[in-house]
Amino acid sequence: MRVGDLLPERVVESVDPEKMKIAAALLRDPNMIHLDPAVTEKLGMGSRVVNQGPLNLGYIHTLLEEYGRVVASRFRFHGNVFAGDRVVAGGRVTAVDGDLVDYEVWLDVTGGARAVSGTVRIRRAR
Repeated sequence: MRVGDLLPERVVESVDPEKMKIAAALLRDPNMIHLDPAVTEKLGMGSRVVNQGPLNLGYIHTLLEEYGRVVASRFRFHGNVFAGDRVVAGGRVTAVDGDLVDYEVWLDVTGGARAVSGTVRIRRAR
């Protein structure tokens, strides 16, 4: 692994609103923007429910899991991911120091904007 190397992208072809319902229950998140399209529409956000932030981060973490254990991370949420969106998680190596590797990471909505960006440090598996 070298600085500048790109990770293979992880693509989610269609964000599943049923998984949002499960996540809402597990997270004890009663916010109806994750469950009821009428609420998102009333709020001027369109007619699709909004994916939870932890699920969006999960797409990035799934991309990284084969490279080792995440030991530090920082993320910024830029926008929403909606039910049915196609999202692509990606990353680029920014530093390598022994078994520690730093990455710039992101989650993009196809045909839309960057939803999440951040940095992650991984300790490579031995």
